[in-house]
Amino acid sequence: MAAHNSRTVRDLRRENRTAVLRRLFFDGPMSRLSLAPATGLSSGSISNVVTELLTEGLVEEAGSVDSDGGRPRTLLRIAPRSGHLIGVDVGETRVRVELFDLSLAEQGRAERPLPTRGTARPDRYDSELIAGHIRDGIAEVLEVAGLTPAQILGVGIGTPGIIEHSEEDGAVVHCTPIGWEAVPLERMLRRSGHLPQQVPYFIENGAKTLGQAEMWFGAGRGARSAVVVLFGSGVGACVVTDDVEHGRAVEWGHLTVRVRGRRCRCGALGCLEAYAGAEALLERWQEAGGQPPADTDEETALTAMLAGAYPPDGAGPTDGANPTAGADGGAPDPVAAAVLAETAEYLGAGLSDLINLFQPERILVGGWAGLQLGSRFLESVRRHALSYALPYPSGRVGIDLGALGPDAVTVGAATLPLADFFARGGRRLPAPTAPEPSPGWRTSLGTRLV
Repeated sequence: MAAHNSRTVRDLRRENRTAVLRRLFFDGPMSRLSLAPATGLSSGSISNVVTELLTEGLVEEAGSVDSDGGRPRTLLRIAPRSGHLIGVDVGETRVRVELFDLSLAEQGRAERPLPTRGTARPDRYDSELIAGHIRDGIAEVLEVAGLTPAQILGVGIGTPGIIEHSEEDGAVVHCTPIGWEAVPLERMLRRSGHLPQQVPYFIENGAKTLGQAEMWFGAGRGARSAVVVLFGSGVGACVVTDDVEHGRAVEWGHLTVRVRGRRCRCGALGCLEAYAGAEALLERWQEAGGQPPADTDEETALTAMLAGAYPPDGAGPTDGANPTAGADGGAPDPVAAAVLAETAEYLGAGLSDLINLFQPERILVGGWAGLQLGSRFLESVRRHALSYALPYPSGRVGIDLGALGPDAVTVGAATLPLADFFARGGRRLPAPTAPEPSPGWRTSLGTRLV
């Protein structure tokens, strides 16, 4: 017996609108004629959908192109000012809030630095402090752009840790390395009333938002499978495969790389993050006799470490061991060089596990520390990864830097509400309505059952 198809006419219209909006977003401007084969819709359906979207102001005309002997064809594109989105990166050195229009062009930015290295961890990662930074950052970018909170389509947030979605509290963050155990971040943000209830929050692991950004706009475009690595204070990864189309964050940084090894921030022994995260990298440099600058953030300290280990003219081995000249023209810091060389091997071994487990087409390294270490450090990581991985998958993977720079997490976070908006066919969520009073018979029955 044939299965019952529960899709309604409204569902079909929404799906048609979604198809047109997505195609114009990724490949526009496009003509009505070219939209039909690109979306698989009939010319009549395209005409109806485009007329609706033009009337609503979601789509606008963007010039014309000549046709073969006929009238010029009008080009269409997403109207950038028809909607606004917010992306937030809850990093371990700062909280960054960015406002985007519907084309994901940046319209405003606010940053709130977190206390520097060495500050007591409860103060540095206090959840109320970070929630306050997010709220203040959102208010700041809206004020600068002259927008009201009701004009926002949604807020996407990338944060460290595992995200649990609770019906009562919304997104709840579990991140032992920063001392967050079941932090109800969404409820904390809602509690302030800064945004109307109909403006949705989308909170995901920062590695996932980075991965989505690279797959949509960066070095992952066109790949059917990829692993996007976030290398910052800690390390994480997002796996994108046919089975996990939108990516899944994995706690790669807490893979055990050394039995009974260094204690990780999560409390376990021998995690990759205890050797390869920027925080651990700087600690190992200091433990080995190096001299990181005091009272600075991790980005500044890592810059100093690289300047000591790598010569400015590119001389010396690509793995950082025994370079021939220091950043100031003098002798390099051999301790920094040795720690970086060892870190490259740990990272390479960690990547080999990802290669063997998921057999991706590409591995992309992003995050502020990964981008700062750059292509020169990556060559050594790549060499170690391929030497540790199995021959078949390692022969089919490319390992490169991400293409989107340090803003990739906020861009990826903003794609979360954007993808949801497209999935709803470009319809805004309605404002919540007051619940209707219960019928008298239900109230009476309830008192009898007490």
